[in-house]
Amino acid sequence: MRRFLTLVVLLLFTIPFGVSISGCSKKEPVVFCNGGDSGPVVGQVQTITLQPVNVGLSLNQTEISQVSAPVATDCKGTTETVRAYTYATFDANGKPDLTIADVQPTTGKLCAGTWNRNTGGGIADFTTCMPTGKSGTAFVTASGSGASSNSIPIYVHPVVTSVVLGALSTNCLTDPATNCSPAALSTTPTTCTIDPGTGCCTMPVQTGASVIATNTCLSQASTGQLAARVYQGTDPTLAANNISCLVGHLAYAAQPASVVTIDQNGIATAQSPGAAVISATISLAGSSAGSFSTCPPTSIQLSVPLTPPPGTSVTVGPNNTQPINALVKDQNGTVLTAVPLTFVSTLPTTVPASTAAVTPLFPGAASLSAVCLPPTCNPSPLDQIGLNGNGKPVTSNPINVTAPGINSTDLYIASTDSLYLVPVDFTTNAIGTPVRLPYQPNTMVISNDGTTIYMGSAVELMTFTTATNSLSKQDPTVVGNVLAISPDGTTLVITDPARQLVYLYTTTGTVASTFGGVGVHAEFTPDSQTVYITTGTVTTPATPTTPAVITPNTNQLLVHSTFTGWFVTNATSNNVSDVAITVPSVGAFFAGNSTTALGYCPITTVITNANAQTTTTNQFYPDAGVSAPLMDRLAATNDGLHILGATVTPTATLTDLAIGVPTGACPAAGLKFTANPVKNSALPGVTATAITGVDPTSDSSIAFVTYTGSGGVLPTYSPSSTGAGTLGSISLAASANGTPTAPVAGVVSTDNQTFFVGTSGDNVVHLLVKGTNGYVDNITTTPSSQPSPFAPIVPQLPCIAGYPCQNANGIATPNLLVQKPRKSTN
Repeated sequence: MRRFLTLVVLLLFTIPFGVSISGCSKKEPVVFCNGGDSGPVVGQVQTITLQPVNVGLSLNQTEISQVSAPVATDCKGTTETVRAYTYATFDANGKPDLTIADVQPTTGKLCAGTWNRNTGGGIADFTTCMPTGKSGTAFVTASGSGASSNSIPIYVHPVVTSVVLGALSTNCLTDPATNCSPAALSTTPTTCTIDPGTGCCTMPVQTGASVIATNTCLSQASTGQLAARVYQGTDPTLAANNISCLVGHLAYAAQPASVVTIDQNGIATAQSPGAAVISATISLAGSSAGSFSTCPPTSIQLSVPLTPPPGTSVTVGPNNTQPINALVKDQNGTVLTAVPLTFVSTLPTTVPASTAAVTPLFPGAASLSAVCLPPTCNPSPLDQIGLNGNGKPVTSNPINVTAPGINSTDLYIASTDSLYLVPVDFTTNAIGTPVRLPYQPNTMVISNDGTTIYMGSAVELMTFTTATNSLSKQDPTVVGNVLAISPDGTTLVITDPARQLVYLYTTTGTVASTFGGVGVHAEFTPDSQTVYITTGTVTTPATPTTPAVITPNTNQLLVHSTFTGWFVTNATSNNVSDVAITVPSVGAFFAGNSTTALGYCPITTVITNANAQTTTTNQFYPDAGVSAPLMDRLAATNDGLHILGATVTPTATLTDLAIGVPTGACPAAGLKFTANPVKNSALPGVTATAITGVDPTSDSSIAFVTYTGSGGVLPTYSPSSTGAGTLGSISLAASANGTPTAPVAGVVSTDNQTFFVGTSGDNVVHLLVKGTNGYVDNITTTPSSQPSPFAPIVPQLPCIAGYPCQNANGIATPNLLVQKPRKSTN
């Protein structure tokens, strides 16, 4: 025992005292906010914030609401936890007041009146909001962990029954409005004398012009003031029912929000061009609708940097990027920024347009323009289109882009008399294996990206994939003729002669919309937003094997826009047979007994009612003031200077209309085009039964006319920018396959070096190749610029068994041609 005690004593003396007490306590060091040794401590609650800080809450008398959850932070702004908050209400002098607004002290539950307390009868406290008949402004705070929050105003008032947006008040004593409210002074360094009867400032609070119920617009970044009149009861004509200055801040909303921003005091700041519907809400009551207008562009000027004036033409090599400047101004001369312009190209296959730049993919030529296009740009409610210029498109001047060089081609050849399609690859100079189609095609179009060919038939829509040279899809739910494909490759226009319907068919496989009628020809605007369709009637086939004939013998025109939907208009002349979109795309010309035009600018009539509210009525796609010679088929040149057309009546004739296409904002009376016939001459050596096409090159240097009939020549026309151009023809050479009688269909290569034309008589495809002296038939001469063993291409398309082909050898005429560019291997 003695030995054990001795050991314990020795251990106590040998263990250091510090070790014996280590671990007995651990305390975090105190960190002061100022980095010193005194003052507020990091981690302790210093600030409590209640929202909404400036706006507060607006409550009808006896309405129950809830204070938002407070946010507590320390001196570093770090969020801290408060175990419990205590809420209280005060009057404007900071004294406790439970008669205007009352708050449950532990939950923040608000009463516009006073809460029941100690009422007995089993009724729990703070469950019934009892009226006091008092209106006014109370303030609520939250406190906890030794800190108190900001106070937020609680506006208590009679029950709101209506809110009316309108003009600013100019006399607060006789016409109270929200611009008379003391609440509007929260951001205004002005004091006011309060009228005890209305609670209003005796003088209006003016922070800008009224922007509701007026026929004016604000330039981008400019401000104006919204005003509303708030009423109790059922009779807004009684002065006592106007409680505009008691309700505090209204909640404003704009649709679309991109047009304007509005703060809690109703200060509106113009943003992007367009018209917006404005609404205001307060205490569960909503306002009537008002409108706000941000001034639209009146001019969009495109130019090419580093290019001498006028700077509207440029040469850009393929795969090189050329920036394009866009100067946008409104009616007040304000330069607009961040305007959502749509840039479009007349030939996106080779020269696609992107935002303020162009990067050609292949050699070729195109015209580029920029459009402020509703509803993406300058939107408007439908009943306000045209008011202050909102809801109307605005178009820039064109920029002409040339991408020099030569590319190769993939050509696809078919016939309305055959079940076969023949691909031709000029990179290998090989005629591909004929592809058998399930049904006889009546039309054929190719997407701009060259990936997909769509063929109409009397049984189904056939989809052909160029990457595999095979049929990839068959859709029997849509039958008829494929008239056009949108430049973005998303939408087909298909007409069903049997059902007499026009379909807008998405390339994903659904019918987006239909309209009654039989389409003849159709063309989309370069932005893919609008399509113009000419219509006709159907001649019933004599036998089941004879195709139905669609004759353009009506005066009805169909227009479909993604903004306004379908629109039907009657042309000024009948037998409207073809359509061509102007460059830039501000309207369309129509072939017929008299060539006419429609503009894309509606003619607007503004109607103002007794309450100074305005609405508009519009005549969409009005006549553009053109009456020109007869044409059967027509086309627009990419330089925007010409409409070229041809007719067989009374003799085969070509007409060149030198046109003037206005740009900029839409005039109130609609667009008017100038159209001066500078050439109206017979096609030399041609005896035609029908004009099948007018095909200008993308550089606007020459156009080719195809037809059915006889003559054995291909008419050409080279337009001039200063007057009449030159009319000519190219002889189609005979070959071992026979003698050509007429060029029935053609397509221009994207580099403008070759015109591929299918001919009757020999039933082959001739290559009209550009040389130093113009275009010549490749059978006769093979210029070094486009060497090819094809002289001509012989697709050998067999006629359908039992089908009356227009020849005796059983080979169909190649009258369906499409092409896509490929990188040259030369």
